[in-house]
Amino acid sequence: MAAIWTTQKERGNPGILRFFTWIALHLGRPVARLLLYPIVCYFVFAGGEARAASRDYLRRALGREARVADGFRHVHCFASTILDRLYLLNDRFDLFDIEVVGSDVIRRAMQAATDPDGRQRRGGAFVIGAHLGSFEAVRAAGHGDRDLRVSMVMYEDNAQYLNEIFAAINPALDEAIIPLGRVDSMLRVKRALDDGGLVGMLADRTLAEEVGTSAVRTTTLLGGQVTIPTGPFRMAAMLKRQVVFIVGIYRGGNRYEVRYEDLYDFSSEEAEADRATAIDTAIARYVARLERLCLDAPFNWFNFYDFWNDRARPGTHLAGRGAGTPS
Repeated sequence: MAAIWTTQKERGNPGILRFFTWIALHLGRPVARLLLYPIVCYFVFAGGEARAASRDYLRRALGREARVADGFRHVHCFASTILDRLYLLNDRFDLFDIEVVGSDVIRRAMQAATDPDGRQRRGGAFVIGAHLGSFEAVRAAGHGDRDLRVSMVMYEDNAQYLNEIFAAINPALDEAIIPLGRVDSMLRVKRALDDGGLVGMLADRTLAEEVGTSAVRTTTLLGGQVTIPTGPFRMAAMLKRQVVFIVGIYRGGNRYEVRYEDLYDFSSEEAEADRATAIDTAIARYVARLERLCLDAPFNWFNFYDFWNDRARPGTHLAGRGAGTPS
């Protein structure tokens, strides 16, 4: 089931992770990238459920049975973005070539608006992505622009080892995270928006307790049934904000492509007239963009668990089949 990610034990030894971090920061990116090869080989051949999930996804995205080389490239892409996150959090932006597409979209979303009481406020918007590509590349793309301040809404318990290491590299990271499930979570989200900031969420993972409830929508992605949480979209609808789809695609080497795309404007009269339909429309557009990106950059998908509620049958061509209503 798609919610199995919440029960999977985090893999990796914290001592080894810290040692690798030291190598990366002291010996440089070229040396660290060489060390990725034995690490990736280990996870490809000893990955168990993660390896099976990778094969299942690649069969859907590539439209054929995944080869060993495909699995290696998939895990290597993921490992590369984790390594690069070390440098990006250390403000080593000079190491990377980051192309930005759609910067005008985010500018429009952040334009000043008028409160119901008639007062002007600075523009703030939700940016929604997925476990696809590098969110840190998105942050890096706007590092020189003080107006593009992003607060991430997330569950802190996931990837505990990595989060501890990243927080040690950049203590300011904790300040940019709004933990879910706390009494003041919604207040902090609203405050960040009212201050003209961006609030980022990843909307592709469902909690176990949400399955089978109104908190999720079942839809089709790459020919299989998936569940998408409604929470991020309900939050945007309740706060009447515009939602922008974001992704930082890893293109190999030191190259990233950051994209901003309009998704849905929950401050519109249409959204206020029928909130339920607006949420369904936004989710359909979100899933359509996920499918397009999976086909365009298939090795950037980083959900290494049984994401689909059904398993693809060998030999079935699945790539390109319906993903809801595109915008």
